[in-house]
Amino acid sequence: QVQVVESGGGLVQAGGSLRLSCTASGSMLNIWHMGWYRQAPGKQRDRVARLYSSGTTNYADSVKGRFTISRDNAKNTVYLQMNSLKPEDTAVYYCNVVTNLRIAGNSEFWGQGTQVTVSS
Repeated sequence: QVQVVESGGGLVQAGGSLRLSCTASGSMLNIWHMGWYRQAPGKQRDRVARLYSSGTTNYADSVKGRFTISRDNAKNTVYLQMNSLKPEDTAVYYCNVVTNLRIAGNSEFWGQGTQVTVSS
């Protein structure tokens, strides 16, 4: 009953920017944190950024200074502003939602992913 939907991926040249959006919806949604993960071909899924309900943020070292995570609490939407993109940023980006309360037995939810491709 929790829906997590990402958007904003696409093709961009190195040095360009993209903004990803993720909206979580569902009844009695009590979000602890939302974040972004990415998975490049042949690699594991790694955490890119996380935003807690308190406002605390975490970033992977590889994106610090280039990516910014933010949230619109009223919309249960988290954004990932990606600047100075590099070819190594190419991956499928997944939105992750972790709730304080279990919903239908679950407390973690994932979006379907959105492809980000950065060309050289």
